[in-house]
Amino acid sequence: MNGEEDQQRLQRQMAPQLQPETFVYCTFTDHRLPSGLDPICTFREAEGLTAIVERSQALRADIPHVFESRLITLTVHSSLNAVGFLALVSHCLAQAGISCNAVAAYHHDHLFIPCERAEEALALLTQLSQQGMPQTV
Repeated sequence: MNGEEDQQRLQRQMAPQLQPETFVYCTFTDHRLPSGLDPICTFREAEGLTAIVERSQALRADIPHVFESRLITLTVHSSLNAVGFLALVSHCLAQAGISCNAVAAYHHDHLFIPCERAEEALALLTQLSQQGMPQTV
């Protein structure tokens, strides 16, 4: 299955879901993941291996971390070739001054949102899905 490419259908069917866990970003300059960590995502950069892990794991392993965030999953199966969907979503959040770190995975798009703005982001994305671009104050 290739996933949806039509932006209007993606918008209407995004069905955002807020996950209960708190996630953090860690980096490992030696490009080695410490044993016992189970990241939800990793990315290899020249400067080091970035890992997104549950905050509880980072604390337990005493690993320095930044950006405490909640994860919103857009549950529509979006195509990796879809054009403009994440731009629309990030624009909606940017209009409200909400930071968003996006990860496009094989089936879904995932958004890491600052903890204190996660519920607000979920409400805005739900409104975007149901009614179009929200009016922000």
